[in-house]
Amino acid sequence: MKEVYLGIAIGIVTFAYFMNVNLLPIIMVGGLLYLLYNFITNQGLLRTNSIGTLVRVPQEDFSSIGGQNTAISELKEALDFILDSDKIEKMGIRPLKGLLLTGPPGTGKTLLAKAAANYTDSVFIATSGSEFIEVYAGVGAQRVRKLFQSARDKAKAEKKRSAIIFIDEIDILGAKRGTHESHMEYDQTLNQLLVEMDGINVNDEVKILVLAATNRPDMLDPALLRPGRFDRQVRVDLPDKDGRLQILKIHVKNKPLAEDVDLEAIARETFGFSGAHLESLTNEAAIIAMRNNSDKITQKDFLQAIDKVIMGEKIDRKPTPEELYRIAVHEAGHAIVSELVEKGSVANLTIVPRGNAMGFLRQAPKEDKYIYTREQLEKQIMICLAGSVAEKVIIGNKSTGAGNDFEKAVELAKEIIFSGLSSLGIISKDDISPKKINDEVTKIIGALERKTTELLTDNHFIIHKVVNVLKEKETISGEELRSILNGT
Repeated sequence: MKEVYLGIAIGIVTFAYFMNVNLLPIIMVGGLLYLLYNFITNQGLLRTNSIGTLVRVPQEDFSSIGGQNTAISELKEALDFILDSDKIEKMGIRPLKGLLLTGPPGTGKTLLAKAAANYTDSVFIATSGSEFIEVYAGVGAQRVRKLFQSARDKAKAEKKRSAIIFIDEIDILGAKRGTHESHMEYDQTLNQLLVEMDGINVNDEVKILVLAATNRPDMLDPALLRPGRFDRQVRVDLPDKDGRLQILKIHVKNKPLAEDVDLEAIARETFGFSGAHLESLTNEAAIIAMRNNSDKITQKDFLQAIDKVIMGEKIDRKPTPEELYRIAVHEAGHAIVSELVEKGSVANLTIVPRGNAMGFLRQAPKEDKYIYTREQLEKQIMICLAGSVAEKVIIGNKSTGAGNDFEKAVELAKEIIFSGLSSLGIISKDDISPKKINDEVTKIIGALERKTTELLTDNHFIIHKVVNVLKEKETISGEELRSILNGT
């Protein structure tokens, strides 16, 4: 098209030249029109047809998604309304128009949406909430209309009975109206989305289902969440231990594993990892094995990869001998108290600097925990305080290296208070004074610091043993630490 316009322009200029017409005004007007066209295009006013990315039928299916059995079950139930549309119509059931996938980043919301399209043999169009928002009012609303129309047209062209529209980060598009006082474009775009979803009918030639994803459902407009629009919310949460094991098995299918690899142990040591974290973990383990010129990935490679995913790459910063000794004492304190209050809890201990940490302790709980007693929270506070206390017991003073530990200890103490487990009893977080909270935090941490000091003072000789091994080897596994504690 550009070539056609260029040819016409050259023809007009040539004709005007032979007719002795002054070309200067024509060139100036043409230049202004060209600049105006570029400005409008760059601002997005002519890009309404390009909204969304078309994937006819995604290759992903539910069998390739691990750790989300509950979410898959809920999603399949809703998708059966598309597959059994004739039966649904006979029963007079209103079709589900929208499903909202909520949960932390990296848990597989986009994969679930693609698998849903595969499951129903639907045309799949993916877009993001940010694609609808422009400076000029009305552009976003026009793009929403184009998106739904494009879904219908593509389904007909592909001879499909259904289409799935996936909107990622819908909180950008569907935020509560009135929160953008100086920008009515947001509200107009949301209003158009509501209108389009209301227009979805059971008798439509192409059945449309809107899937959306967000990790901030609290930001969405209530009109978007009411029945008849997003009828259901499907929670896509972090996987439990069994879920993590499923995900690991999926991601190691194309990787050569050594005989010593224990995926169940890796799943146990990766509490809090999302599916994206686990995929990165298996990839990093393969990279480490390749660096070591190994043909297979070993358990040691996986354990190093866990540290890298959590803390980042090793850094070149080298502490002085005095600092290295203090770091070793600090980390030994954490590890010894962790083992004494909860046997078998230490997975790895190192003084190798990674990211912003000069050393760290990685714990491996025997089972995932989601609720805690006061005693369990107190044990975690003692572990947080143990590094600083060990410095005081062995070296005679403390350092700034415990700043993050203290922040975590305060958070845990506040969790005790706000859960009604402290001496204050059940309280209102909004009505209690900050001074009362601070006094109770000080009281809790002070008592636990004294208890931790007694524990490490009684075991100061073990601290020296662990420190000597750390200085020599830099890293100690949980099994090695337990051997030192048992004197073997």
